[in-house]
Amino acid sequence: MTELWRLQASEIAARVATREVSAREVTQAALDRLAAVNPAINAVVQEMPEQALAAAEAVDAALARGEAVGPLAGVPVTIKVNADQKGFATTNGLRIQQDLVATEDNPVVANLKRAGAVVIGRTNTPAFSLRWFTRNSLHGATKNPRNPALTPGGSSGGAAAAVAAGIGAIAHGTDIGGSIRYPAYACGVHGLRPTLGRVAAWNRSGPERAVGAQLMAVSGPLARSIADLRLALQAMAAEDLRDPWWVPAPLEGPPAPKRAALCVRPEGLDTRPEVEAALRNAALRLQEKGWSIIETACPPLREPARLQALLWLGESRRGLNSAFAREDDPDANFVLAQMERLAPSPDMNAFQDALQARAGFTRQWQLFLKDYPVLLLPVSAELPFPDQLDVESPAAFDRVIEAQLVQVGLPLMGLPGLTVTTGQAGDAPVGVQLIAGRYREDLLLEAGAAIEAAGPAIEACDPA
Repeated sequence: MTELWRLQASEIAARVATREVSAREVTQAALDRLAAVNPAINAVVQEMPEQALAAAEAVDAALARGEAVGPLAGVPVTIKVNADQKGFATTNGLRIQQDLVATEDNPVVANLKRAGAVVIGRTNTPAFSLRWFTRNSLHGATKNPRNPALTPGGSSGGAAAAVAAGIGAIAHGTDIGGSIRYPAYACGVHGLRPTLGRVAAWNRSGPERAVGAQLMAVSGPLARSIADLRLALQAMAAEDLRDPWWVPAPLEGPPAPKRAALCVRPEGLDTRPEVEAALRNAALRLQEKGWSIIETACPPLREPARLQALLWLGESRRGLNSAFAREDDPDANFVLAQMERLAPSPDMNAFQDALQARAGFTRQWQLFLKDYPVLLLPVSAELPFPDQLDVESPAAFDRVIEAQLVQVGLPLMGLPGLTVTTGQAGDAPVGVQLIAGRYREDLLLEAGAAIEAAGPAIEACDPA
């Protein structure tokens, strides 16, 4: 019999709902897996075994009473430490927030719980959730379970490492500049950045989010199968009016032609041969499933990436920089200095010009995605980076930021993106990125499932 912690979320929920296995048994198996592998990778930095078992027993008790328990009944999940979870510190990887204990759940946490999911732990992030690498002065570094020499990605590096190592079937992550899509790529799992407004999120423990974060930051799932991403999105996207950006959009849109654009080198990106090979292989997989593929240029990403950084840093200079000084995390200090070097401080006119330009870029992308319902792009121009590469030198940081063009450019328009892992390139995971129009996650998941079906199933790994 397959070990319970290896099962997909959909299979766990089905078995629990029919009482073939108890939610408590599933949760105990997940906690045992956490205890066995987490010391090697430090993906989960806040554990909660008593609370997890109590939540599982509540699911079992509801089933015994004949009550509905939700689509994620008994499914073990993890939550990133930058999201409020009642009774736990919303550290965001910061010593200055280690006592910031949440008094209520973030909407995304509440929605997962209402769907029957069992939270087994909280996952690591870099200080301020700022990097594509995961290390901070409070919780330490997270290792990539598939190859410890490589970054696990960031900022949802703990989330990706956990789900890759079999610590939970689904992981919660957040994405303002690739923080779901890139860790999924680096750890060899799938990750979905939903459309802005699809998944409600809000932290009561902190101040109101700044404008840039309101327009670009989203919560979403990471998992080892496309089917589990679909199930997780269904739960996460439930109504919660505490987030004024939440939109009651249907999860399934109107039919669209099976037509995908392929762009290997958006705006001159130096896409490496191994990444190009993965893209062309994914395009071939889609063709074999009846999709037509047209290789073409895509709308702009470089200027959206510049404006994204301008909006983000323009706000940090109003007050967040003092928090950087108080935290004094060496990695965060270095990364902030490099970002400020590349994105000079805007005046009010430049800030307003950026917001105005956002509408034009969104229009261009929406019209393009009307003609090509799905776009196939690199996740990164390179295979997953050597761990901590970005803080080696200013030149190394520039190499990283250039490779991540698609990660940074996409959020300005609020579009959804999906990382689909496609296998290995030597000793590194590799994958591709899919983009669709707003609220068309269904198209991403359809195309992602077609690519997934033509490749090997993703297995949870023991830490290398």
